[in-house]
Formats: sequence, C-alpha cells, structure tokens
Amino acid sequence: MPLTRDEDIYALLANTRTIAMIGASDRFDRPSHRVMAFLQSRGYRVLPVNPQITGEHVHGEYVWRELSQIGEPIDLVDIFRRPQAAGEAVDEAIAAGAKAVWLQLGVIDEEAAALAEAAGLKVVMDRCPAIEIPRLGIPPVGEPR
Repeated sequence: MPLTRDEDIYALLANTRTIAMIGASDRFDRPSHRVMAFLQSRGYRVLPVNPQITGEHVHGEYVWRELSQIGEPIDLVDIFRRPQAAGEAVDEAIAAGAKAVWLQLGVIDEEAAALAEAAGLKVVMDRCPAIEIPRLGIPPVGEPR
C-alpha cells in the first residue's frame, strides 16, 4: 500500500539525500525540469535519467541513460513517466537497489506499486515532492528536522 500518511511521507523525504529522476528533462517548460531545480534548491542530489538526452547536463548534473549506470546508492527514484511506463521504471529501481519509488502526479499503477513494495521499497503514488515538501514543512537537507 503506497504511503499516504503525512508522517510517513515526511519521514521518507527527511531521510532522502539522493534522488534519481527518471524522465528528467532539459526543457524549461516541462514539470520535471522545474521539480528537479526545486529539489536541488532544497539540498537533494538529483541525478537525471533520460535516454533521449544521455550525456548532456541538466541543472549541472550528467544525464544517465538508465538507473543501472549511476553506480551509487539511490534513496528515491522519482518517476516522471506515463503510467504505462511506470512498471519498467519500478523494475529498474528495484534492480538498482533504490530504497523508495515516487510516482508523480497522474502516474498511477497499482501493479507497479505492489511490485515495488514486495521488493521492500517504500512507495508514494500520484503526488509531487515539490508540493509535499512545503506542505509538510520539511526543512532543507542538512538542517535540523
């Protein structure tokens, strides 16, 4: 069952440091572009993943083709993909050893969520961390909680 209680979402975000963003974009008009900038402004390290712009940089970070290339621990995988592609993204997150997956607003896939939970990952679905962080009053990374 995806996390829905405010205290559970707060705990997840408060203990997250590194976020891999599947579907990150270099286009200013895309929500993922704005959300990545917001998360970085709050002290999170955000590693963009997008096979269409691999090797480029978004907000100063190298863009990876897939999660498996990153080679460092990932606390949370933020999924900016269509619901039909959520299952594949969750499979990548599980294989990469991520601790949690976050399916963005409008990304609802109960089967993918159940798969992630069965693999021991925490799941948030149909929410945006750029909305939840200010709503819950989560301080920037490194500041007292």
